Amino acid sequence: MATTKNGSLYVTTANGIGSVTFGHPLSNSLPGELLQRIAKGIHELSEDKNTKVILIQSEGEKAFCAGAALNELIAIENETQGEAFFMGFANIINAIRTCSKFVVARVQGKAVGGGVGIIGACDYVFATENASVKLSEISIGIGPFVIEPTLSRKIGVAATGQLSIDATHWQNAYWAKDKGLFAQVFENTKEMDKSLYELLEKLATYNPNAMSALKESLWKGTEHWDTLLKERAKLSGTLVLSQETQKALQKFKK
Repeated sequence: MATTKNGSLYVTTANGIGSVTFGHPLSNSLPGELLQRIAKGIHELSEDKNTKVILIQSEGEKAFCAGAALNELIAIENETQGEAFFMGFANIINAIRTCSKFVVARVQGKAVGGGVGIIGACDYVFATENASVKLSEISIGIGPFVIEPTLSRKIGVAATGQLSIDATHWQNAYWAKDKGLFAQVFENTKEMDKSLYELLEKLATYNPNAMSALKESLWKGTEHWDTLLKERAKLSGTLVLSQETQKALQKFKK
């Protein structure tokens, strides 16, 4: 897969390591088409017998992911469109959840909103000191409803509430590590990548059946998420049309 006007996505496999690499000129933000392609890429690698472990990463050295593409949020005209857009994030989370392989994230920079949700869904996360996180949704009248289940599962309700309520505040990478969102934090990408690929190469040699069984046990209790996240996407799709949210979104128009 290659670049389109809605961003870029590359899905590759080498030596048992599958990679899903996404990019967008606006701080790796995620329009609806790119969300769909990411979910599809994860499904493809999950079914690929040559892939033993999957890496999710973004392009560039700055932001990991700026979350939802604001121009698409502003353009939503009805509840059906709204639900469909937010289902893009739900589909990625469910793709990671049901994936037969461990999904490892490489977080080189800041993450906002849906980007934090994708990180929260991953089974193991490497990050640099630049990888601050923020959930800004409530500040524009939406709320992080689709990604809340995966964050509450990973870092607990209290920490998820802290991120969600203090919506304009960045939490640094060490806060994220302390809460369990990140497994390891490094001073720079060189050090991160060394440890990252050491783990990926080890996992590529392990018994895939054992890893699949372990993943399934770690995700026990989330079997209802197909329904839950669809309900959350519908709620978000309704809220984005509210007068308060539309007014807040207009501030982002260029």
